[in-house]
Amino acid sequence: MDNFESVLKLLLEAVNSNEKKTVVQGSSSEIPVGISNRHIHLSQKDLECLFGKDYQLTKIKDLSQPGQYACKEVVTLCGAKGAIEKVRILGPVRSKTQVEVLAGDCIKLGAAANVRLSGDLNGTPSITVVGPKGSVQIEEGLVVAQRHIHMTPEDAKNLGVCDGEVVSIKVDGLRGGVYSNVAVRANDASSLECHLDIEEANAMSINSKSKITIVK
Repeated sequence: MDNFESVLKLLLEAVNSNEKKTVVQGSSSEIPVGISNRHIHLSQKDLECLFGKDYQLTKIKDLSQPGQYACKEVVTLCGAKGAIEKVRILGPVRSKTQVEVLAGDCIKLGAAANVRLSGDLNGTPSITVVGPKGSVQIEEGLVVAQRHIHMTPEDAKNLGVCDGEVVSIKVDGLRGGVYSNVAVRANDASSLECHLDIEEANAMSINSKSKITIVK
């Protein structure tokens, strides 16, 4: 009996130790959440095709990531099966146009749902973008954004992760749970925030006041 109790005690200690190591610890293990709806990033060339020569975007609101902002301008997306109006442009302009939609939008547009990180556009679907002065058909660039966490290298060190690592995140609450395949994006131009789209947030009743923790 003594031997059995000793073995049982060791097993319980091992389980408790593993559970404690599951949540990544750091100076601040809770990470704020940013929730995004469908939006578009435009190149200057495509911006001028849609709004006119030498057109400049009109900022209406700064976003959480340094230098990023929401614009007054909106466009319409046209796919093989349907269209989505009033898609917000985010600035500043980029070297290449990128359209970020929800998984459900792909059904309405009649396009494949390619889950990608920002900038990884090779082989993604084409889409037509319509503005007040014209339209442009981009050959590739339609994506469903992969969930990810922005952070500085110092944040990454404190949280025990590194740029490019793929982790899971835990969300508390009545509809909470764990999301896997969350990419870490660590660079000096970032501010600590986990980015989910509105479909992912709604599935777990997440809002702008929610916090997540990284689990491994």
